[in-house]
Amino acid sequence: MNLMDVENSLKGWLDPYLRQDLFSAKMIKNIIIVDDRVSFEVTLGYPCHDFHPVIVEALTQKVKHDTGAHSVTITITQEIVSHAVQKNLKPLKGVKNIIAVASGKGGVGKSTTAVNLAASLARDGAKVGILDADIYGPSVPHMLGLSGRPEIKPGDRITPKQAFNLDVMSIGFLVDEDQPMIWRGPMVTGALQQLLQQTDWAGIDYLIIDLPPGTGDIQLSLSQQIPVSGAVIVTTPQDIALLDAQRGLKMFQQVNIPVLGLIENMSIHICSHCGHEEALFGEGGGQKMANKYGTDLLGALPLDLSIRHQADEGYPVVIADPDGDIAHRYRDIARRMTAQLALKSRDYSARFPTISVVND
Repeated sequence: MNLMDVENSLKGWLDPYLRQDLFSAKMIKNIIIVDDRVSFEVTLGYPCHDFHPVIVEALTQKVKHDTGAHSVTITITQEIVSHAVQKNLKPLKGVKNIIAVASGKGGVGKSTTAVNLAASLARDGAKVGILDADIYGPSVPHMLGLSGRPEIKPGDRITPKQAFNLDVMSIGFLVDEDQPMIWRGPMVTGALQQLLQQTDWAGIDYLIIDLPPGTGDIQLSLSQQIPVSGAVIVTTPQDIALLDAQRGLKMFQQVNIPVLGLIENMSIHICSHCGHEEALFGEGGGQKMANKYGTDLLGALPLDLSIRHQADEGYPVVIADPDGDIAHRYRDIARRMTAQLALKSRDYSARFPTISVVND
């Protein structure tokens, strides 16, 4: 048994979220071989705390079988790094990665999806924030059971509210619940920039931004001005929703934001009485769109009463029923999303000093 034997063995196990082997993904380090004992480190670039034992067991059995090693010792950790954003922008202070959750149209469950993805990432060991960027219809505070004004510190710095290990900010905290937001595009963009820049985000691995629905001026301006590492598109299988989702996908492509994948919401209805499954909005649309544009279908979510009910109660379903099937679906999607981001280019801007020229 030699180093090449171990490396070849490791290349033979595909991480189900990365969809490639950990060795090729450069997440395996410090392979040490002493007689018939092997040890190495796995440093994952995406959060999946509950999945660590599965990885350890799979790699242990694989290396033992392929190399004849008597013992295999694996140390597994998570290291979330900053990834590249649009070329003309710099990453936001205190935030490693911003992921935009978008939809071409309203009514597809985008905000519910954003909240449950954020909660899933927090459960898997990441430090997560969520910014409700839907100025006209802020719903994130209600879904997380939050209300009231945030603390404003000297210098107009805003302290984000806390819920379920999430840092949360929304225009909904700053206006009355029944106050209509009759603002034009530039006012909306300016307000969101203030919320983003003046909030004291600290040590955030992933800031999930729930973008307003649509692909108009506001969405385009935000995509050009917010330093985004990646985006996901939420759609339903319905043809009309898919047409709008395609516009959203192409918008991100035009501003050089990587699309990490699609999420097909309301893919199937499950009867709460008899368990009968029926594709109310069609089927296969998300996969067809993913194939057409060369991106991934990160997962499909059912039209289920518990998702709506728990959101209305202020407890996302991944918090209310963490061991249920729907919670597992959200966690799988969140892991696939961040695993795709882990394979993207890293941000190295922090390594270079800022140079200024001063005339004496």
